[in-house]
Amino acid sequence: MAALHQFDYIFALAMIFAFLDAWNIGANDVANSFATSVSSRALKYWQAMILAAICEFLGAVLAGARVTDTIRNKIIDVDPFTETPAGLMLLMMCALVGSSVWLTIATRLGIPVSTTHSIVGAVIGAAIATNGGGGVHWGWEGFSKIVASWFIAPAIAGGFAALIYLVTKYVVLERKNALRNALWMGYIYVGITFGVLTMLIVWKGAPNLKLDKLSTGATVGSIIGVGAVAALLYGIFLQPFFYRKLVKEDHTLRAWDIFYGPMLYYRGEVPPMPEGMNRHDYVVDYYKFVRTKEEYLEYYGHLNGYEGDDLTEDEEQQILVVSSNPEKHNGIESVESEEDERTNASRAAALESVDKSWKVLARNPKNWPKLFWKAISHGWTVDVIAAQKTSGHALSGDLRKMFSKAKKYDNKVEALYSFLQCVTACTASFAHGSNDISNAVGPLTTIYQIWSTNQTGKKADVPVWILVYASCALVIGLWTYGYNLMSNLGNKMTMQSPSRGFSMEFGAAVTTIMATRLNLPISTTQCIVGAIVAVGLCNGTIKAVNWRMVAWCYFGWIFTVPFAGLIAGILMGIISNAPKLGEVYQLS
Repeated sequence: MAALHQFDYIFALAMIFAFLDAWNIGANDVANSFATSVSSRALKYWQAMILAAICEFLGAVLAGARVTDTIRNKIIDVDPFTETPAGLMLLMMCALVGSSVWLTIATRLGIPVSTTHSIVGAVIGAAIATNGGGGVHWGWEGFSKIVASWFIAPAIAGGFAALIYLVTKYVVLERKNALRNALWMGYIYVGITFGVLTMLIVWKGAPNLKLDKLSTGATVGSIIGVGAVAALLYGIFLQPFFYRKLVKEDHTLRAWDIFYGPMLYYRGEVPPMPEGMNRHDYVVDYYKFVRTKEEYLEYYGHLNGYEGDDLTEDEEQQILVVSSNPEKHNGIESVESEEDERTNASRAAALESVDKSWKVLARNPKNWPKLFWKAISHGWTVDVIAAQKTSGHALSGDLRKMFSKAKKYDNKVEALYSFLQCVTACTASFAHGSNDISNAVGPLTTIYQIWSTNQTGKKADVPVWILVYASCALVIGLWTYGYNLMSNLGNKMTMQSPSRGFSMEFGAAVTTIMATRLNLPISTTQCIVGAIVAVGLCNGTIKAVNWRMVAWCYFGWIFTVPFAGLIAGILMGIISNAPKLGEVYQLS
């Protein structure tokens, strides 16, 4: 039985806007975990959506309760609300409104903002409107610590990512026996990655499973044990499979052959390839969507007599026409398939055509079921990579020129890293769910606690149903609108490949895990952006990074706190200072 029935409407509004806030976390922050995997083609978009939904949900439910205490109690002083708990209830509701409204605007505009910034700014804005600036914890134990993390987190994530990539680059990618080195380095990468994921779960990160009660010895043992078992399984199943597929170039290999394990070493000679089959057909071309001007010239430029590195717009257009019609030019291999060329139009034009097709379907009631399905499925059928290929946009600039500054490596080696990138993407997604779900859960938990007990208690367990509720909203946001932000944090910022994406995601995941351990609600957006920039700089030039997109990200970060705070503060001020109904009648 609720203690504050008279404020049922506040609880109801909080449920609605907490859902919207969590929806935006999924729609905006999803790019942090899987944008690089999709951009490098290590995962197809629909595969990324399934893995992200699972990992985000599990991370939020199993380990999301730990960081919520910071959002609830360490940003503002709750003592002034001891006698009037409903005031804190209203404050948190206004914070959810301010945060979710700003996130909706930013997501629609394609700004990869920090959802952590948003809720912190909204809570501070509502608190200032209530009790002035004195009610905010500005010191190191409160807001200052979080502000410091906004600047430190990108640097730490970038440092980890750059270190991992430089080791990968000079130990594997640029060695004579790169593929052999990659196969053996897989033991280390898999062991460390699964060890880090285990660390997140048991290192005081999953109170709902009571794993935060483990002794130090049991915690260390579980981390090392899981990592060792994962490395052993890699050696038994994955290494023989990749050896057979990549070294022996076995075109007959199927996915289920992985279960044969070491027997694949003794399968025998690879049968001859069928006529017309290229030996590279079974290995994904991970650089297919990041061709440089030089490569276009190499394949097609000589056909029309073009020379030099710089092309005019007319020359570029002519080369694209040639590449889309190889049968008219002596059968030369096409750089981009017909499907890729078809989606080479700008993202704005694609969205405009989608809107028109929806309008056509809406005119006939018989098409409404199809329209309903189109609306539901739109979120996971958008061509994200096609959106990333658009050059000439105010934010993207000349992508081919940027791509030309990054070195490309053997697709066989990248194929091995594509598996590792899938693992790190799942780890980063789990870490993201465990950390950022607090942005919606923290205020909602406070409201629910006050609504049900009429007490502001600083310490309270987060109900599992709230974690599940927010997690479902997060996954829905991811599936319905995650593509909008994912396109910005991919190839538009720097050239992606599985080896680079693995380093980026691992660096961001480690940083997020450290922050979760320290109860620090950092910005996962800043972690992944810092990692992307650092790995991009490892190409040896600042021109390998799209600084326009980096500046766009910082624009969103700088204005998120004041904008969300302003919305929440104005709403809180209007409600708290509005005259009561009886006073209105007296005035009239």
